[in-house]
Amino acid sequence: MPIYEYRCEDCGCDFEELIFGDKKPPCPKCGSAKTGKLMSACRHTAGHNPGGYQGNTVPSSVPSGGGCAGCSGGSCSTCK
Repeated sequence: MPIYEYRCEDCGCDFEELIFGDKKPPCPKCGSAKTGKLMSACRHTAGHNPGGYQGNTVPSSVPSGGGCAGCSGGSCSTCK
């Protein structure tokens, strides 16, 4: 599913939205239409192996579990 990260140019709020096409969502905090898509970074998290990581340990820079109620993995913009 196309979930994108955005930042509001007016209040600086970072948020995620499920978007189809080229629509720009309004900011959920202040309602501004001045939002821009952010570059998303790929992450490896405990229990998730999209890139075929074969090690027995998770590198210390990767969050281990936890996270918010939305993602439960510590990888969405609200967990930061």
